[in-house]
Amino acid sequence: MAIPETSKIWMDGKLVDWRDATTHVLTHTLHYGTGAFEGIRAYPTPDGPAVFRLRDHMTRLLASCKILMIDVPYTLDELCDAAKEVVRVNELTEGCYIRPLVYLGYGEMGVNPLPAPVNVAIAAWPWGAYLGDEGVAQGVRMKISSWVRHHPNAMPTASKTIGGYVNSSLAKAEAIKAGYDEAIMLGHDGRISECTGENLFIVRDGQLLTPPPSEAGALRGITQASVARLAADLGHGVAYETLRRDDLYLCEEAFLTGTAAEVVPIRSVDDRVVGDGTPGPLTRRLQALYHRVVRGEEPAYEEWLDRV
Repeated sequence: MAIPETSKIWMDGKLVDWRDATTHVLTHTLHYGTGAFEGIRAYPTPDGPAVFRLRDHMTRLLASCKILMIDVPYTLDELCDAAKEVVRVNELTEGCYIRPLVYLGYGEMGVNPLPAPVNVAIAAWPWGAYLGDEGVAQGVRMKISSWVRHHPNAMPTASKTIGGYVNSSLAKAEAIKAGYDEAIMLGHDGRISECTGENLFIVRDGQLLTPPPSEAGALRGITQASVARLAADLGHGVAYETLRRDDLYLCEEAFLTGTAAEVVPIRSVDDRVVGDGTPGPLTRRLQALYHRVVRGEEPAYEEWLDRV
């Protein structure tokens, strides 16, 4: 989907014009994929725009970089302040998607990343429903991918690594070309891992289940954790349990969670209808509550909102 241009992008401590936020063709990360990124959303609230779980996202960004042995030249507070500045200067009062990116820049070539300079950029732009408004309302069609999620000893799955997302891109393209909306990826043991950029929940025998990220080779999702807390507050505890593909075929409800996607019902998996083919009652309750929380309409979760 096309990115609508905004005015400024934060690059290495300075705000630069959108069209001038460029890199050299010999940028190290462009060739070898070493780097990390985050996806964050800001929402309109009655008290102005607010970024949802900003510090948690930036903390995960720094953790990804630690895993990759990248020394980020900015503190957590500096990164959070920069993200809010980008939202503010671009006047994104109706909400936006925020993309922080840590990459290895120009001046070093070869597989060894250690001597390469470290660059940091933060961009923001308006972005609607990642899986489409119809998907949010009616649910999406999913396909089990032929591409397997990384083994944690082949790629550090706790890091949101730039190059690691080739795996997701292959699975996404396969699903789209086959006529589906999104892919579900299995781990190295054949159990459910995650989607191409989202975590996954099911309701089975009335219980809410999600694969344990560290065991499944999935990224530990911030939206996943948020929804787990919301479910508990509604009286539905979440069990972290390994799942097989047939668990998806036989469950009563299923939905996916992610910063870009938010909370999206799953209508079918491999052409097997989930439940009666419509979003289930718990899915709807969690989806509605999440949408209120991120928009500042639930005071109990105010600590998750970082005012711009």
